[in-house]
Amino acid sequence: MQVASLWRYPVKSMMGEELNACSITEKGVHGDRAYGVVDQETGKLANAKNPKKWPDMFYYRAAYTEPIQSIGSIPPVRITMPNGDFVLSNEKEINERLSASFDRQVALGSPTLEKVEFEGYVPEEIKELEDRGTIFSKASPEGTFFDLAMVHIITTATIDRLRKLTPSSRIEPRRFRPNIIIDVPDVEGFVEEKWVDKIISIGDDVQLKIIQPTKRCVMTTLPQGDLPKDSNVLRTLAQQNNGNFGVYAEVVKTGRLQSGDSVVVR
Repeated sequence: MQVASLWRYPVKSMMGEELNACSITEKGVHGDRAYGVVDQETGKLANAKNPKKWPDMFYYRAAYTEPIQSIGSIPPVRITMPNGDFVLSNEKEINERLSASFDRQVALGSPTLEKVEFEGYVPEEIKELEDRGTIFSKASPEGTFFDLAMVHIITTATIDRLRKLTPSSRIEPRRFRPNIIIDVPDVEGFVEEKWVDKIISIGDDVQLKIIQPTKRCVMTTLPQGDLPKDSNVLRTLAQQNNGNFGVYAEVVKTGRLQSGDSVVVR
């Protein structure tokens, strides 16, 4: 097995950037979810999990203005808005411009030591889900803008399996917003779920502990770029795999990763 690709999302719920290499810190891919858009009315994070309130999150793109050279340093991020204009995170007018774009009073923030909440919507049209049509609230892990854990992993085997289960859908990795995609040759099925509670070693240094499967949500159904809205993605996962796709991991040992690094499960 080896690393097929690496991804980072500088601003929570916005489109991110594919990487050739990255550093893994105690909080995952360095620079991942380093920023978030905060609703000034509620204090909660803007989140594509609630498309009723934030329908355009996937039409925003975020990328760092320059490579991250060292741990502890984060360069400004460039946010490209749906109309094609862009704004830098270090501009004085950043909050005013984002508020005008979202048509809500928002502010770009970074994680603090306090927990911050975000909302999610359970799509009503997918009968296999519980609490359909409801809004829920959850808190990010302390000091982060993550949903649950620091690293999200999917495999090529899982991607191929879902493609076979729903051939009418376009199953592409970007629907699932992974940090690491692992190429697992000659294996079928949701293979990474068998790694729960195991350690995976990647490259020369990095070790991650797989802690649980990733329960999917409405985000997997949303349009982004040329990918259409497709409720069948989440419906099929709910029918065939208890709603899971990929796994969450915590960092055991930090280090450097690059595409092509070998992956070993212990």
